[in-house]
Amino acid sequence: MNPFKKLFKQTFVYGLATVLPRMLSFLLVRVYTDVMDPDLYGQVSVIFAWFAIFNVFLAYGMETAFFRFYHKSEDKEKVISTSLISIAVSTLTFFVVALILKNPLASFAGIREEFISYAIFILVLDALVIIPFAWLRATEKPMKYAVIKIVNICINLGLNLFFLLLLPKLVVGNADSVFASIYKEDFQISYIFISNLIASGVTLVLMLGLYLKSKYVFDKVLWRSMMKYAGPVLLAGIAFTINEVFDKILLEWLLPANIAESEVGKYAACYKLALFMTLFATAFRMGIEPFFFSHSNAKNPQKAYAQITNYFVILGSVILLGVVVFADVLKLLFVDNSEYWEAMKIVPLIVLANFFLGIYHNLSVWYKVTDKTRYGAFISVIGAVVTIVVNVALIPTLSYMASAIATVLAYGTMMGLSYWYGKKNYPIPYNMRKIVFYFSLSVVLSILSFYVFDRNLWVGCALLLLFVGLVYKMENEVLRKIIKKK
Repeated sequence: MNPFKKLFKQTFVYGLATVLPRMLSFLLVRVYTDVMDPDLYGQVSVIFAWFAIFNVFLAYGMETAFFRFYHKSEDKEKVISTSLISIAVSTLTFFVVALILKNPLASFAGIREEFISYAIFILVLDALVIIPFAWLRATEKPMKYAVIKIVNICINLGLNLFFLLLLPKLVVGNADSVFASIYKEDFQISYIFISNLIASGVTLVLMLGLYLKSKYVFDKVLWRSMMKYAGPVLLAGIAFTINEVFDKILLEWLLPANIAESEVGKYAACYKLALFMTLFATAFRMGIEPFFFSHSNAKNPQKAYAQITNYFVILGSVILLGVVVFADVLKLLFVDNSEYWEAMKIVPLIVLANFFLGIYHNLSVWYKVTDKTRYGAFISVIGAVVTIVVNVALIPTLSYMASAIATVLAYGTMMGLSYWYGKKNYPIPYNMRKIVFYFSLSVVLSILSFYVFDRNLWVGCALLLLFVGLVYKMENEVLRKIIKKK
């Protein structure tokens, strides 16, 4: 099969595995914002921010290391078993230590102890499926990957809907029913965690096959090599997570206590409206990452990498403009609570930031295939520094707008640095004229639609149609050649 056809096929399936679950989970934003005020949703957002940070520590770069060593090692079974043992031992160690230090952790994070208990169990269950999911991607089994991901989110979504919407109605006038025995008032956050915990448990059961059939051979030399490779990835992951979620924690720390959680809630809810760019970038990344590694030894892989980035920017430019144009439609669908709409002004910035991030992931191929992951760590750390400095400097005066600005600057800086260092260390013939043209035009049209014409839907649709028509005219022949090529 033509490698580009194969790439787009896998990207579509991974996209299904990413888009559908996240679309379903995005419905939870509607549920949460309907049943919770911005203060309470702010608490949930901060807790999930801490979740993201601990997830990175528990993965410690082993997923990326697994990809790299699985593709280049002749003894793939040894890579699998060594990775499984490493993750299992580190996860169980975390479980014991976290339970012992539960009180100090709750105090440090500013989270109630009961929520910490839920968090520990969920983190452990999620960590144990890291390598099995990576194995599915490495062995190009996107359908199984997609089904399990979708099962997870369906269980999570279903339980959330039951606990938060249906259960309160079932207990009305039925004080002696079984439903009344499991219902508690003001228990929304706990219900959210219980739903997540059950979904994670089912996912682990579905992924136990790899654990059961592994021969459990631990190769110390291989493990050291993997950890050496994973170290910079871990550092990059920590820095990346700071860029992605630490702004919510900083908002809670730096804003006055009487408004902090409410501001976090508004920001987090409207942040979600950048969903479609996030989904596109994530699905594309999950499709191309195995492709990058598997084709790194092919003849002139740089040409393929350049073409892939061109396509990403073209599609991303359309999505950028589309999300900005339909921002007010999306808010009615997903955040239909006017208490949150004050933060709508961040949407274009967050969509742009996620576009930068997607481009960065495409550009990062050079340091991954050359095993120079220290550059990825360095670039991500710089991004994290930008995030922290801008947030700390501007939050007291600009509130969540500071966080939106910081996100754009951080991801933009990372994108620029990756291109600069990649040009020196692993030259890839990107069509910069085309990339800059599409990107710049979509940004200009987005500014016109959102700010100049004040989100007028008719004007926005006209601009979007103009842009899509231009893309079709310029790229029609190229796309036809790719589709027809055997």
